[in-house]
Amino acid sequence: MTEEHGTLGHLAYRRLRGRSPGVVFLGGFHSDMTGSKAEYLAAWCADRGQAFLRFDYSGHGASGGRFEEGSIGQWAADAERVLLELTEGPQILIGSSMGGWISLLLARRHPEKLAGLIGIAAAPDFTEDLMWAQFPPAVREAILRDGEWRRPSEYGEPYPITRHLIEDGRRHLVLREPLAIPVPVRLLQGQADPDVPWQTALRLAAHITGDDVEVTLVKAGDHRLSKPAELALLGRVLGSLCGENAG
Repeated sequence: MTEEHGTLGHLAYRRLRGRSPGVVFLGGFHSDMTGSKAEYLAAWCADRGQAFLRFDYSGHGASGGRFEEGSIGQWAADAERVLLELTEGPQILIGSSMGGWISLLLARRHPEKLAGLIGIAAAPDFTEDLMWAQFPPAVREAILRDGEWRRPSEYGEPYPITRHLIEDGRRHLVLREPLAIPVPVRLLQGQADPDVPWQTALRLAAHITGDDVEVTLVKAGDHRLSKPAELALLGRVLGSLCGENAG
C-alpha cells in the first residue's frame, strides 16, 4: 500500500486507503505526524490493508500556521475537518496525550463517525488541570501579564504556553460532566509518566458513561509509550477493536 501525502487547506496529512473501520491518529501537543507511534500505526495498517489517516494540526509539523496562535478549539476544529473530509465510515480514533482530549471532543460531536477510541497517555483538560492548576503564582502572573510563558521541555526547545491557550481550553473541558461515548474505549497509561498522572486515566474512565471501557496501566511506561513492547501492546489493542483474534 502506498501512503498518499497531501494537504487540506493548510493542513498536511498522510493517508492510506483501505478497509473499514479506518484508523485516525491524533498526535500530541507540540508533536507531529512522523513520531514513532504514528509510524508504527502506519506500518500496522499497511500490513493489514486497513485505512489510516494521520495529520498535523495548525502550527505543528508540516502544516501551516503559527504554534503560538493555536488552541484546543483550533486544533479540535482541524481534527474535525480531516475526520469529516478525508475519511469514510466509522473510524477508530487513537489520541496521544493532547490528541486524547481532542478525540473525546470529536466523539462528543460526531458519535456516528466512531467505531472505537484508544487513548495513549490521554490528557483531557490538561491546560486547566495539569498546567494552570499546577503553575506557581509567578508563572500565572507572567502569562496574564505578558500573554505567554516559555515552558522548558525535555523533548527540545522551550515552547510557549499562551494566555489564549489557557483561556480557550476552559471552553472545551470534558471532565466536568459525564461523557457519553457509545463505542469501545481503551486507555493505555504509563505509571512512570512525568507529564500525565496515571490517575488521569482512571478519572477519565469513570466519567465515560459506557460500559465497554478498559484501562491498561504500564508500570514502567513513560509519557510516550513508544518502546517496542509498548507499541506491540498498542497493536494488540487496536487489533482487538478491528476484530483480530488475540491468539
